[in-house]
Amino acid sequence: MNSQAQILKIGIFDFRLNHLLVIGVLVLSFSISFMIRSQGADYGFELNEFDPFFNFRATEFIVENGYSEYFDWHDDLSWYPEGRNVSATSQIMLHFTAAITYQIFGGDSSLYDFTILFPVVFGSLTVIVIFALVRVIGGTTAGLFAAILYSVSVPILLRGTMGWFKSEPLGLFYGLLGMYFFLSGIKSENKKIAIIKLIVGGIILAFGLASWGGIQFFVIPIGMFILVLPFVRKDHEFIIWSIPIFVSSFLLTVLIFERPGTGFVFGIGGFSLIIPTGFLISCIFIQKISKIKNKTRNGLIFLFMLIIIGSFSLIINEEARILPLPSFRYLNAINPFLTTDNALVDSVAEHATTTLTQSFFFHSILMIFAGLGIWIILSKKSDSSSYIRNDMMVFSLIIGLTGVYVSSAFIRLEVFASIALIILSSIGLSILTKEIFNNKNFYENLRTKNILKISFLGVIIIFLLIPLVFPTNSNWINSAKAPLTILNGGSNFGVVTNDWKGSFEWLNTNTPEDSVVAAWWDYGYWITTMSDRATLADNFTGNHTRIKVIAQTLLSPPDEAWNTLQEMGADYVLVFVAGQRVDSGVDKPVYVLNGGGDESKKQWFMRIAGEPVQKYVHSDGRSGTDYFWNDTLLGTLFPFSTLSYVDIRNTEVQAETYRPGLTPLYGKDIKYPTDGEGPFRFVYGSPSFVNEDRVLIGVFVYEVNDNYVR
Repeated sequence: MNSQAQILKIGIFDFRLNHLLVIGVLVLSFSISFMIRSQGADYGFELNEFDPFFNFRATEFIVENGYSEYFDWHDDLSWYPEGRNVSATSQIMLHFTAAITYQIFGGDSSLYDFTILFPVVFGSLTVIVIFALVRVIGGTTAGLFAAILYSVSVPILLRGTMGWFKSEPLGLFYGLLGMYFFLSGIKSENKKIAIIKLIVGGIILAFGLASWGGIQFFVIPIGMFILVLPFVRKDHEFIIWSIPIFVSSFLLTVLIFERPGTGFVFGIGGFSLIIPTGFLISCIFIQKISKIKNKTRNGLIFLFMLIIIGSFSLIINEEARILPLPSFRYLNAINPFLTTDNALVDSVAEHATTTLTQSFFFHSILMIFAGLGIWIILSKKSDSSSYIRNDMMVFSLIIGLTGVYVSSAFIRLEVFASIALIILSSIGLSILTKEIFNNKNFYENLRTKNILKISFLGVIIIFLLIPLVFPTNSNWINSAKAPLTILNGGSNFGVVTNDWKGSFEWLNTNTPEDSVVAAWWDYGYWITTMSDRATLADNFTGNHTRIKVIAQTLLSPPDEAWNTLQEMGADYVLVFVAGQRVDSGVDKPVYVLNGGGDESKKQWFMRIAGEPVQKYVHSDGRSGTDYFWNDTLLGTLFPFSTLSYVDIRNTEVQAETYRPGLTPLYGKDIKYPTDGEGPFRFVYGSPSFVNEDRVLIGVFVYEVNDNYVR
C-alpha cells in the first residue's frame, strides 16, 4: 500500500496514510510510557519520594494565595527559626506550571491528586517532544524510533513515575522542546519563522532551567555545536544573527528568575554560550577577510587558541573564583574525577556513581543501537548525508558524546545518557530501515525483499522486547514498579503501611501548632507538608552546618543532646526504625533491625558529624556498640535493646556479645517512658510497632521535657 495515499483533505492539508502511522506510533508510545509510569498505583495513590511534598506545598501556596504572593513568601516552617526564601531557592517554573495547568485542567480533582499525575502526564507527553526533536535531526522515521525508545527508557521512567512531582519530568519536557525550536529555527528557510522559533526556543529552554538545574547540561552540547557551526554551515549570513538571537533570548529569560538568575548568566553556564557565540561571530569575520584557501585553516587556528585559553581560564577560575561556580554536583558531572570530602553530598543515594552493571541494565539494547548509529554516521560506505544534514549529524554526535560523558559522574544524570543513546540509536535505525526498505538494488527479487523486511522488523521488535520482559522480576517494566516512599518509609521492604501517614496525622492533631520537630533532614518535607509543623532541617539541605549539628546531637550523650535541642528550640524528636520480627521461640517479639531506617543511616550520621565510626559500630559496619545503644541520643531513642547475637542461617549458634558473622537480635525497650522524668518522653509509636507486625516501619516521636533537671 502506498504510504502517501490520501485519506482525507481539509483545506490545503492532505491527511495521508503516513500521517496515520505517525499518530498511531505516538499514541502507542504515550500509552506505554503512561502505563509503565503509573504502576505505583497498585500500592496507593500518593506523592512519591521527599521533594514532591515541598513542591506540592509550594504549588498549593500559589493556588491559594496567588502568583505575586509567592515571590514574597518566606516559609517559617522550613529551617526553623531562620525560614526559607522560597522563590529564591526553588524550581519556580515547576510550581508555576503545575498551578497554571491545575487551574485550567484540574476540574473537580484535588491539587494533591493532580500533582500525583502531573509527572506521568508531562513525562509521557515528552515522547511527542523527542519525536519532534529527532525528526528535525534525522527525519520522521528517526523521530518515531526515538518516541518508542524514550517511552521505555529506564532512567527516564524511574525519574518520572506516578507521584514523582520533582524537577526532571517537566525539566526534560521544556529542555527538549527548547532544543527542538533551536534546531528547527536554524534549519528553517523562512527567516521570519526562524526568528520566532529561535526566540521561543530560548525562552522555553530557560523555562526548563528554571524547572530543573540539570538542564544546564543541555547547554554544553549547544555551546559546542555553536563552536563548530562556522565549519559545517555555509550560510554564514544567516547563523551570524540567528545564533545571537537564540542565546540572547535564553539568557535574558534566565535573568527573569531568581534561580538560576544572574549566578548562571554571569557564571560558567552563561559564558559557555556567550563565548561560543562570540567565537562564531569572530570566526565568520576572520573567514570573510581570509583568502579562500585559508578560510578553514584560519578558523581552526582561532578555535584551537580559544580552547587553549579557555582551558587555562577554567583552571585559574577554579582558584580565583572570578566567575561564579556551580555546586559540586554540577562540577563533578563536568569533571568526573573531582572528589569531595563532604559526607552529606556523598550520603545522597542519587549522587552515587553508576556501576557498569547498572549502566548495562539501563541501556543494554540502546548501547547496541547507538553503536550502530555512530558506525553508520561515521562510515564512509554509508551515504548518511543523504538522510541527515551535516550540521544535524554533528549535533547528534556532540549531544551523544556529552550525554554519555556527564552521566558517568552519578546515577541521577543517567537520563542524559539515555537521551544521547536514544538520539544516536534512532538515527542509526532510521538510516538502516531506509536502506533496507528503499534500496531497490539491494534485492534480487520481490520475495527476498519481503523476507528481509519482515526479518528486519522482527529482529528490532525482539531486541526491544527482551529487556522489557526478561528477567521476569527485574526487567525494564518492573524497575519502575515499587511502593511509594511514604508508604514504606523508603525502607528495603516492599510493603504498604500507614505508619508514616498516621504519624503525621498524630503530630498535626496532638501537638501545638507552633511546635518544632527535630528529625533527620530526610523527613523534613514530609513533616512540614503533612503535619504542618516546623522542622530544624529539611530536604533543601541549604545549611550543611545545621545538618552536621543535628548529626552530632543524635550521637551525643542524651543530657548534652537535650541541651542542644533546647537551644535550637525543638519541642519533639522523631526517629525512624525499619526491621523484621523473627520467630524466636519466646513470648516477646524479637526483631532484626537493618531495613533502611535511621538504624541503617547512622553510619552517615557519623561521617557527617565527623565522628569515628568504630566508636559507634562494630567491625561489620552495621551493628551498634554498647556505647551507641546506651550513651547516644539516637541509641536511647530507638525503643529496642540488644538481646543476643545469632547466625541467621543456624540459629543454634548464639553469643551474648558481638562476634563477626553474627546478627544482633533486638527486643522492645522504651528507655524514656511517657510519664518519666527524663530528658525525653515517649509520646507516639506507629502502628507496626504497637501491633508487632511482621515488618516494622517504626516511626517514634519523643517530647523534649522542658522541665528536666539534670
